[in-house]
Amino acid sequence: MTQTASLSPELVELAGACGVATEFWDWQGRHVPVPAATVMAILGALGVDASTTEATDRALAAQRLDRWRRVLPPTIVTRTGWTPWFWVHCRHGDEVGAWVECEDGSQRRDVWQQDRWVDPQWVDGELVGEATFALPGDLPLGYHRLRARAGDREASATLVVTPAHLGLPSALADRRTWGLALQLYSVRSGRSWGVGDLADLADVATWSGQELGAGFVLVNPLHAASPATPMEPSPYLPTSRRFANPVYVRVESVPEYGYLDARDRAAVERVRGRLRAQLAADGGEWVDRDPAWAAKRRALALVHRVPRSPGREIAYRAYLAREGDGLRDFATWCALVETHGPDWQAWPTELHDPGGAAVREFRASHAVEVDFHGWLQWVLDEQLESAHAAARAAGMPLGIVHDLAVGVHPEGADSWGLQEVLARGIRVGAPPDAFNQQGQDWSQPPWRPDRLAETGYAAYRDLLRTVLRHAGGLRVDHVVGHFRLWWVPDGAPPTAGTYVRYDHEALVGILMLEAHRAGALVVGEDLGTVEPWARDYLRERGVLGTSVLWFERDGHGAPLPPEHWRELCLATVTTHDLPPTAGYLAGDHVRLRDKLGLLTRSVDEELAVDAADRASWLAALVERGLLREGAGEQETVEALHRLLTWTPARLLGVALTDAVGDRRTQNQPGTRDEYPNWRIPLSDQEGRPMLLEDVVRSERARALTRVVATT
Repeated sequence: MTQTASLSPELVELAGACGVATEFWDWQGRHVPVPAATVMAILGALGVDASTTEATDRALAAQRLDRWRRVLPPTIVTRTGWTPWFWVHCRHGDEVGAWVECEDGSQRRDVWQQDRWVDPQWVDGELVGEATFALPGDLPLGYHRLRARAGDREASATLVVTPAHLGLPSALADRRTWGLALQLYSVRSGRSWGVGDLADLADVATWSGQELGAGFVLVNPLHAASPATPMEPSPYLPTSRRFANPVYVRVESVPEYGYLDARDRAAVERVRGRLRAQLAADGGEWVDRDPAWAAKRRALALVHRVPRSPGREIAYRAYLAREGDGLRDFATWCALVETHGPDWQAWPTELHDPGGAAVREFRASHAVEVDFHGWLQWVLDEQLESAHAAARAAGMPLGIVHDLAVGVHPEGADSWGLQEVLARGIRVGAPPDAFNQQGQDWSQPPWRPDRLAETGYAAYRDLLRTVLRHAGGLRVDHVVGHFRLWWVPDGAPPTAGTYVRYDHEALVGILMLEAHRAGALVVGEDLGTVEPWARDYLRERGVLGTSVLWFERDGHGAPLPPEHWRELCLATVTTHDLPPTAGYLAGDHVRLRDKLGLLTRSVDEELAVDAADRASWLAALVERGLLREGAGEQETVEALHRLLTWTPARLLGVALTDAVGDRRTQNQPGTRDEYPNWRIPLSDQEGRPMLLEDVVRSERARALTRVVATT
């Protein structure tokens, strides 16, 4: 406990005011003090100098006066029906007034001062008073402007009114549904270019909805990767979360492809032919994005040159206008990457500022390249819309459910374009837990909570609006990051981090508002180390949780009876961070973690514990009459999924890997290059890669999905 002695009361108070934890309780319930060096480094990333006692005192004094220097809070987030109070600061004795200008400009609403006395404060040589106002409870949902006049001073702030409850769409008001969960890149067809694409997604949705009765398809994050190779394979480490990865474009589905002249069409066929020959020579053991993207990049550049019809040109220009500066900056970054390399921090210094003169000059001199990357996003938007439309046309009440990653690549487009709202010198990760006992470093720069509020959460709003545009739902990875995130200073191991608090009322509320506007539900991935009250809060707001069978246990560690599972959740047997169920039943995950050096106990001890955990579930299945003694692998997998149907869960998820008998895990947390994460093709029970044409004929897949479809 000597580490706590180095934390002065002033440093503890300053850290608390900035949302930085100076102590926490780990996954085993042990109290852990945070070293002073960690606290000071994280405060520094928030722009607060606490490197010395004198600096800490100055920062604390400034922090105490900060709110008094403002006329209004930077952002206020409330719920429909709430009547929260807010403050307005003015010179003591000045007359004060406040009002709301609604988002659509249709009305102005006055707000009324409350009879509440607050002692004035001396601030920068001026006596400042505080007036208290209450917002009306019948404001419409949306993003409004709160304005105040205090004497001769005027100020404005963002006012966000969010739904009190989100819940399920009306189509699922009195029933539950099930869907397939898949990694799109791994689901390849004979027509895709070595990587599963959006036309394949539409085909999976049509097949599973029309023939199997599925209500949704849950797909991995489709966020953008760098256009430079090697392409980052992890969909959870994108270059941008707002925009999508053009590796998922089906070239032949772009309308202008049909108008290629004979020479260019022949060039495209040659490019694709060489790609097929290369993939065949490689044997298809892994999903290799690099040759696929290189081939698509050349083909799409030819399609981009084809003149668009007048209507198509109007639609494209409307898309560019709608996406605005965010798309312009992203497309510029892509063109810069192709010129200067993937790490923007290694570019010439004058190109570090997205709004600087050098970047404007580059954009003008590389207009064709910048337009190409903007056009790619338009093409993606159209194909995403088509995939979702195909899912709904197949009878799915939800359609495509997208996935939102926690953060972005530290060298990527968002870290360049959104520098003002991302912390520098910090990486997001996770503390040690039962699943990864050495902690995790995800390498991603986190949102700065203070800057999000200062900017009215604009970047966060734009991100959500774009991802939800063609979605019936959104899975939010590590949803507890909306409450607190594990920040790790650069150069430190993941064990040397601490938690930083966020305004969850704002982040969750805005998430709900955007989902409400899109007509979508939200599923929060709330696994791992989670404060219990956070799950209660999400349930109250109508955000679904995630229940994975292997992790559902009661207070004594026994399998949780299915009738005691949550109703408002997505229930599954496995997750992408575990092997498919066939592999899990064989203990493959323990042997893999041992091989990669991720265990803190001996492999024999870990295998024994894991076998006991699995045996307890299988015994529960036998006891319930869901499984016979001596059952084989496929029968056991079906029985585990049948247990899901006995729960009250409103959404049931079936991994496509389970449906076809695959065994290999898609991702091993805590590794990067030690294991081929996110490069495993969909395979059958013998480990042979499968094409989508094989999947739709799979009797094993039909048998498993019948288990969940007949509830």
